Amino acid sequence: MLDIEVWGEDNKKREELLGMCKVDITALPSKQTNVLELPVEKHLGSLLMLIAVTPCSGVSISDLCVCPLGDPCERKQISQRYCIKNSLQDMKDIGFLQVKVLKAVDLLAADFSGKSDPFCVLELGNDRLQTHTIYKNLNPEWNKVFTFPIKDIHDVLEVTVFDEDGDKPPDFLGKVAIPLLSIRNGQQCCYTLKNKDLELASKGVVCLELDVLFNPVKASIRTFKPREKRFIGDNRKFSKKILSRNVDRVKKITMAIWNTIQFLRSCFLWESTLRSVVAFVVFLVTIWHIELYMVPLALLLLFVYNFSLITTGKVSSAQDTQETTYLDEDEDEDDKESEKKGLIERIHMVQDIVITVQNILEEIASFGERIKNAFNWTVPFLSVLACLVLTAVTVILYFIPLRYIVLIWGINKFTKKLRNPYAIDNNELLDFLSRVPSDVQKVQRAELKPYSSSSPLRKKRSTL
Repeated sequence: MLDIEVWGEDNKKREELLGMCKVDITALPSKQTNVLELPVEKHLGSLLMLIAVTPCSGVSISDLCVCPLGDPCERKQISQRYCIKNSLQDMKDIGFLQVKVLKAVDLLAADFSGKSDPFCVLELGNDRLQTHTIYKNLNPEWNKVFTFPIKDIHDVLEVTVFDEDGDKPPDFLGKVAIPLLSIRNGQQCCYTLKNKDLELASKGVVCLELDVLFNPVKASIRTFKPREKRFIGDNRKFSKKILSRNVDRVKKITMAIWNTIQFLRSCFLWESTLRSVVAFVVFLVTIWHIELYMVPLALLLLFVYNFSLITTGKVSSAQDTQETTYLDEDEDEDDKESEKKGLIERIHMVQDIVITVQNILEEIASFGERIKNAFNWTVPFLSVLACLVLTAVTVILYFIPLRYIVLIWGINKFTKKLRNPYAIDNNELLDFLSRVPSDVQKVQRAELKPYSSSSPLRKKRSTL
């Protein structure tokens, strides 16, 4: 029986139960979408739902001695399932992830006894598994193997270590975020734990061994479809630190656009004769010879240029992750103190507006950074995919008149709902960019190295 609760939240952040309903899953036909309109118990109204019951495959927990990819026959069978020749079969089955959770070392002591009761939680998309608890230990060894089905190769594996605290909520000990495309198959890696924001180092490391197998064709097709939404979302709160960071990110993008405009203006005003002559000749040649297919070709050349800079060592694709790794701890303390103070209703309303502005600034900054990082080869898989698409678009625009392309696009858009009434309206370009990490996400997903004596954070703490 599936129990469903509907909750509402007012301006004071108080939650209220609006109604409940139940669904007998055993009575529903499997492997198809069921449209249900359920009356809400003890309240007016109903809940319209689409429920699909499908068997859960690929999720498992086992000991090290019986790990799936450890058996050569089973590994070969799984590898064949995701080989190129099976690219058009079961399009939702992108790949297979195996995680060996080996141990953690030098964890934070959360109990008064100087020990912790750690357990580990693994999250991939909406799939969530956890280890058993090892009591009174700062160096636990779980030695468990977890497997997940991959629904999107651009998902991020989140590994969080908690301290079990009886009937109370568990205490946070540390967390790491590992993009699937950054996994080094078969290598045992020790990841430095981070804080909840994934920006500063916490105490301890967690040792994992990861293997990922996926079909690149299915993964590429999935890239241009909407991302799966997380069922459990973060409750965003106002933070001076985040607001200030988002303002700086938007300011950085705005300055880049402004500098480009000023450069073009200087060409028009002939501030530099040589530069204006070159710009004028380039303008005349480009306008005289330009064809529509040259637009994606120019973008493709930009990818090639940035790739050449990276391969020659002139530019690092990870340079932005080094800029704002360490944040002011005093601001974090101010934020925590402000959360403890009681707030009246008007302040709640103002805070909601500020949070909205904060989130809008983050969306604007992230959009600009994603475009930049797509061309900077931050995620090589996505950059290669973009190059292939731009090459195909260039060839298509060269041989096929634009009116036929627009006609095919319009027919597809107009008939999409007729062909599939439950289809989600999407924009393939925005879906592609949603997979490209922003600069903040690059910092959060970057693997931290153990602090040295010259670390800024270590120096700051040593002076206190």
